[in-house]
Amino acid sequence: MRTHNQRFGALGERIAARWLAQRGWRIVYHRFVNGRRDIDLVAERDGVVAFVEVKARKGAEFGDPVEAVHRRKQRELTKSAQVWIDRHGRQPETYRFDVIGVLVAGERVLVKHVENAFNIAS
Repeated sequence: MRTHNQRFGALGERIAARWLAQRGWRIVYHRFVNGRRDIDLVAERDGVVAFVEVKARKGAEFGDPVEAVHRRKQRELTKSAQVWIDRHGRQPETYRFDVIGVLVAGERVLVKHVENAFNIAS
């Protein structure tokens, strides 16, 4: 059984996937899982593959959802992305990390897409 937070996170991912698709991105993977780590969305457009972390929030009291992708999460995403590239990558694709914040405030939904949000974490 999924918790409320898991259901809300899945809603945020669906909103982000639809938002990307409307802008010409093709969703290659939803929830690429590598052990205990995962990548929310893997999207492709014009030879660029974006590993997308989605953060959804209800209201702004906990700050901008994009700011929640801290250094440890960046390292985890980097490791999972390398596994994805090893399994599915093709030359001459370009890879980057994006973060999409989904803020649900009452009836309003705000989406913030930060392209190339961080570099490969070491």
